[in-house]
Amino acid sequence: MTRYPLMGPLIGLLIVLSMPGLAAADAAEDAARWDLLHDMYFKDRPVEEAGIRIRIDAPARAHDAALVPVRIEVEPSLRLKTLSLLVDKNPVPLAATFRFGPASAGSGVETRVRVNEYTNIRAVGETQDGRLLMTAAYVKAAGGCSAPAVKDPQEAMARLGRIKVKLPDTLPPGSPAIAQVMISHPNSSGLQFDQVSRTYIPAHYIQSIIIRAGGGTVLEADTDISIAEDPNLRFSFLPTEGGSLEVVAQDTKGATFAKSVSLAPGAGKDDPAL
Repeated sequence: MTRYPLMGPLIGLLIVLSMPGLAAADAAEDAARWDLLHDMYFKDRPVEEAGIRIRIDAPARAHDAALVPVRIEVEPSLRLKTLSLLVDKNPVPLAATFRFGPASAGSGVETRVRVNEYTNIRAVGETQDGRLLMTAAYVKAAGGCSAPAVKDPQEAMARLGRIKVKLPDTLPPGSPAIAQVMISHPNSSGLQFDQVSRTYIPAHYIQSIIIRAGGGTVLEADTDISIAEDPNLRFSFLPTEGGSLEVVAQDTKGATFAKSVSLAPGAGKDDPAL
């Protein structure tokens, strides 16, 4: 016989009653963290809610905290100068800053990030007239920044810097097209533990990516450890007749990796680089 028959229901009731308080505490913590990040990255510049103008598509609960897909959608009529991607509770919250050039066909971008604990992921867009617009999505994931690499270290180093470009089969000059760039790189965060050497693997990651089409800049990205292993970008651009899509990336050890792909029909369809 249960000695305290009412104890179970009572505990359940106490948990339910405490939930609003916990939610309020979490909201206060999130607000305080955002205030800190706002001051750190945007100083005293006002940041407005983006509403429907900018939207983040990310899983509410990530399947793999080390490879969380994030798509930032920007209203077509809204042309941004820059777009900052932040993962609030990561050791380095600013995952990437994207700057859009004249060969860009829109300010949206897709990538994959590491998520260290349950957190807000934010996108802050800077408009052509200098306004800052922010949107956020909450993602449940943990341990992504310290998770071991997917690939074998020797294999990863053998393929270091290889770039693959995916293009549509048809690329009418001047018509917006979607491209995808993938860079083979461990993007070591500095928080991953090597079970063999019993030491932490030093940080080693892609820190800049420049993409041009027909000689014009599509986007420039400054990236950090919150970007996942094998950095992956999907974006829209304006093809030029007889031109090429050029990718140049640099990592924290000063190595430079480059790739140029013709914009002729079908050029990037079967790129075997990775």
